[in-house]
Amino acid sequence: MLANFLIGLREGLEAALVVGILVAYLVRTGRRAMLAQLWLGVGIAVVASLSVGAILTFGPQGLSDRAEEAISGGLSLVAVGLVTWMIFWMARTARHLTVDLTGRLDDAVAAGRWAVLVVALIAVGREGLETALLLWAAAQATGESTSPLLGATLGLATAAVLGWTLYRGAVRLDLRAFFAWSGLGLVIISAGVLAYGVHELQEAALLPGVSSLAFDVSAAVPPTSWYGTLLKGTVNFSPTTSWLQAIAWVAYTVPVTALYARQVWPRSSRAVPPAP
Repeated sequence: MLANFLIGLREGLEAALVVGILVAYLVRTGRRAMLAQLWLGVGIAVVASLSVGAILTFGPQGLSDRAEEAISGGLSLVAVGLVTWMIFWMARTARHLTVDLTGRLDDAVAAGRWAVLVVALIAVGREGLETALLLWAAAQATGESTSPLLGATLGLATAAVLGWTLYRGAVRLDLRAFFAWSGLGLVIISAGVLAYGVHELQEAALLPGVSSLAFDVSAAVPPTSWYGTLLKGTVNFSPTTSWLQAIAWVAYTVPVTALYARQVWPRSSRAVPPAP
């Protein structure tokens, strides 16, 4: 639940900020007449994201176990790739996000009011599709049905309230620090989703080594215990992990975390010693 709350909060706040920037720019430049097209584009993006989530949830039902495992494993890898790209994209472009969005909106206004709908649809839809795919993969990894949905709903609701208060100027939030640390949390969550995807592909006989375990700590960390459930729900920790899962987790987490930290928290220039 905690992992899905973080996903909903992070991705929802990104979408809320995008909408807030677009709305504020149209209002500030005296183009309120185009707000209807903007909100219509946002609405279509939300419906499309929910539709993708429903297709992912109910689409594979009725297939064979091997087919479901193959689909779950493959889409989990796609989710990890997409989220990783978006994490680095946000870290790289966050400081220029307002300029980029308003520039696109200016071009859309020049092209016609319906182009504003397209800008909103693409900007919000990208966040929505990413959220739907990652939430689905995280829910599949934890094996739960109610808690992930509850956590994601609470995260999205919190993001909506924060976005509105930020737009109204009621609160101040260090967005740079928030996105930096939440991005690091998404890296850890994505590593767990990657390990789950590898396991599903092993179960589908598309990858080898399903019975070759790197460790088995199910006696010390029972899956049904409160701490086992907590570890499973946050970082997708599995007490029985194959060698291929462990290698994939380490091969993803170590370099991605290092590259992300280097981009988000660059080393400051060496201090010049004071003159005597």
